[in-house]
Amino acid sequence: MSIRRVFLGLAALTVSAIATPGDIEVVTGEDLPALGPYVPATVANGVVYTAGQIAFDVETGMIVGEDVRTQTRKALENLRTVLAAAGSSMKQTLRVNVYLKNPEDFPAMNEVYQEYFKDHKPARTTIPGVEWGKGVLVEIDAIALRIED
Repeated sequence: MSIRRVFLGLAALTVSAIATPGDIEVVTGEDLPALGPYVPATVANGVVYTAGQIAFDVETGMIVGEDVRTQTRKALENLRTVLAAAGSSMKQTLRVNVYLKNPEDFPAMNEVYQEYFKDHKPARTTIPGVEWGKGVLVEIDAIALRIED
């Protein structure tokens, strides 16, 4: 990552922290995954904050997959879709949080995660032992920059 991108990222995070409500853009759309009273993403001063993405299929309204690999793949596809709608991408991601139901699923989740973050590796925290119900095994959210590559 270039010094310029690091500087822009730090500057954007600093500026976003002082954003007023009028400066916050809400990212929505019928084709974007959201299951509750929240929006898929918000943008403040060039920084994109996504809601947690799970293995939710917008077309069927169902959770996809019964194993963590399948669910991680779908959650990351949903994350990619939300980032694109917000004017960002996986390559512009600064930080990712992964919430796992079962700590023993970490290796399988990590294997799929690496398919999506090959050359660009954002900071990441993985939190085990989170229970959602409805068969959800993994949830992933991100903070990213809204800039052109």
